[in-house]
Formats: sequence, structure tokens, C-alpha cells
Amino acid sequence: MIATPRFVLALLAAAALAGCGSSAKSYFYTLDAPPFPAASEAKSQLSVLLGPITLPELVDRPQWVLQTGSNQVEISDAHRWAQSPRAEIARALSANLARDLGTPRVALIGQALGEEADVRIAVDILRFESVPDRQATLEALWSVRRAGDAKAASGRATIQEAVQGKGYEALAAAHSRAIARLSRDIAATVSNR
Repeated sequence: MIATPRFVLALLAAAALAGCGSSAKSYFYTLDAPPFPAASEAKSQLSVLLGPITLPELVDRPQWVLQTGSNQVEISDAHRWAQSPRAEIARALSANLARDLGTPRVALIGQALGEEADVRIAVDILRFESVPDRQATLEALWSVRRAGDAKAASGRATIQEAVQGKGYEALAAAHSRAIARLSRDIAATVSNR
């Protein structure tokens, strides 16, 4: 039997498609967050509404964005956030604020508190940089407004956390520590209002 050009092309196409069927394994990461305090353990009944939280478009994607040079980034398809980085930051920050303020009554915009919040907090993340095996950098602006208060207090922080270990899990842990430090700074602004 002599192979026709059409038959050979069909075999080559089938082989190419078979190679496309396998994909590299993906790894998923989250930010650490302390458990919310139980109502019976609460030191405060302060109600807090967190949001909006903004994040640079470059890093608000499922894939990890790594800073590889002063003007260069690398986007990893194999290493991803379990949910959007904005959602990860909101979840971790709300849990840290609940711990730092001693109240279980911290909600994200879109979640019902059942009443008007005592405090509203908006956060603008300016930098969320990941440098493999070196550091996580978080730069943020925030505003805190008490109910009935026309003027908001604001703050700004640039936080760098050294990566303690190798790989993406250690980098996620460094970002978690940076979020915890940001929470303490925001909680201090709330307490001073």
C-alpha cells in the first residue's frame, strides 16, 4: 500500500493534536489568613465594611506575575492564585482586620452587615510585586471613614517582606506577612479615629 499525501497529512495532524492534549501541571496558592474571632471572643462590636480594594491590572490575574528586572516581568502559567489576587487580598485583609480590631463584624463590600457599618475602609494597592527567592513588596493607600464623619483619615505604607525559603509557597507566605502588617497599620488608623 502506498501512502497518499492526504493520508500522510492526516497522520501528521492527528499526531500534532495528540501532543496538544497533554498540559503541564498547575499549582495553586492562597494567602494565609487568621480565623475570624468568634462572637463570644470579641473585644469589640465595631462593624467594619472593607472595600473597594483596587489592584494594578498587571497583577490582578490568576497567573503569578514575577518581577525579573527593573523593567521586566514574567507571567507563570503553571503557578496560579487559587482565586483572583484581589479576592485573595480582600479575604486575608478582612480576616487580619477582624483579629487586629477584635471584632467578628468585618464584611466586604457586597456582603450584608445588616446595618450601616461603623467604619468604612477603602484600600488602593499600588504595588504587589513578587521577586522569586528574595522579597514580596506591597505598597498601599487607605482611607478610613467613621459613620457620620464627613472627613476620612488616610494612610500609606510600603512594606517589604523577605522570602524565607525557596519557591512560590515561600513567596505567598511573604505576601501573607505583608498583608498582616498592612492590616496592623490600617487598624491603628481606625483606633486613632
